Amino acid sequence: MNTANILAEPIEAVSPEISAPSGVLMEAESGQILYAKDKDTRRSPASVTKIMTLILIFDKIHDGSIQLNDTVTTSAHAKSMGGSQVFLEEGETQTVETLIKCIVIASGNDASVAMAEFISGSESEFVAQMNQRAASLGMKNTHFTDCCGLTDSDEHYTTAQDIAIMSRELIINYPEIFKYSSIWMENITHVTRQGSKEFGLTNTNRLIRTYPGCKGLKTGSTSKAGFCLSAVAEQKNLTLISVVMAAPDYKARLKDAATLLDYGFSHCSIYTDEQPDPLPDIPIRQGKISSVSLKYEKTFRYLSTDGTALTEIQKSYILPQSADAPVKKGDKAGEVIYSNGHKELGRVSVLYAQTVKKQTYPDCIREILYTFWF
Repeated sequence: MNTANILAEPIEAVSPEISAPSGVLMEAESGQILYAKDKDTRRSPASVTKIMTLILIFDKIHDGSIQLNDTVTTSAHAKSMGGSQVFLEEGETQTVETLIKCIVIASGNDASVAMAEFISGSESEFVAQMNQRAASLGMKNTHFTDCCGLTDSDEHYTTAQDIAIMSRELIINYPEIFKYSSIWMENITHVTRQGSKEFGLTNTNRLIRTYPGCKGLKTGSTSKAGFCLSAVAEQKNLTLISVVMAAPDYKARLKDAATLLDYGFSHCSIYTDEQPDPLPDIPIRQGKISSVSLKYEKTFRYLSTDGTALTEIQKSYILPQSADAPVKKGDKAGEVIYSNGHKELGRVSVLYAQTVKKQTYPDCIREILYTFWF
């Protein structure tokens, strides 16, 4: 039996109030929804659309299809984008990494289209891939018609829950996004036929300056969508995703997102068994070796969402005293039960860390001869 002390203050559960008609709060690692308001209503996401655009970009970087230092040439179509833009000129070249910054920091519609065309040949083909990726993530109430969210089409929609799902996909699989989404201001250089000039990027997500632990992620606003935001913040090893849609103004979306984050960080506490106890070797009967080592299947992690204090975590081990050969690496040998007081929190399997074959008759003869002679 092992006990670890985890401090957390019990808090009375009071549901937060936000002005936005839709909102979701999600714990990032587990994907658990901590708060939801009208989470499945389809709404226009504006530039929050670019989260899916970024997922596809990082998919291609990670599979080796493109590199951060690849050169992208701006088309006339990309240049023609209105709304938030970084004023790329037709024929202008920028690196993939620079365009990622333009998308993440300044929400550049022109940069988004330039990357879509670079990856897929056309924006329409890229959008088809966006919809395929959304379907693969189980985003059942999402459909995109462009890669930047500028459209007023009723066929371009998602929900607060689906935004949280794609936000989680981006930050869990590609945490390097925070390298860009946490930048407040940075300059890029336009090199065109008119010469060279610098252009300043300023992050559209003010929470990275005002909310403790905020690391990004993406804002969006149009007359149709209202003011939207997916914000990611980390405090005390807990990462939360706060989504608001159709807030009445930019101040309301910041306040609502912060309200949800405050609620989550005040109501949630987390226990992670970062340094589990060493596991013993288990004697093996009739095996080619005399004992087998063990390993934990995974790191145990428990999220308390109701303000319950995780004051004492007990661990009970259920392990065999011995085992009969053969045993296979990865097979279950036992388990660890985690409890807080009288409440069981969860279990983690203990696995055999190696394969041990059964001893054969020649093995027995060799062992007898070895013992006799040596």
